Amino acid sequence: MNTKKILVLTGVALLVFFLVTQPQASAGIVNNILSTIKDAAEALILFVRSVFSG
Repeated sequence: MNTKKILVLTGVALLVFFLVTQPQASAGIVNNILSTIKDAAEALILFVRSVFSG
């Protein structure tokens, strides 16, 4: 097995362990990540609109 595959499998195993043992904390983290992605997308849309509006 190569190192990358071992690291990916280890990461997935830790993620599953975290999801099973602390579901509320996991949900909070996912919610924060999605909120950050949403804010970044809105900022990008605002930027593009500003560039093309004149």
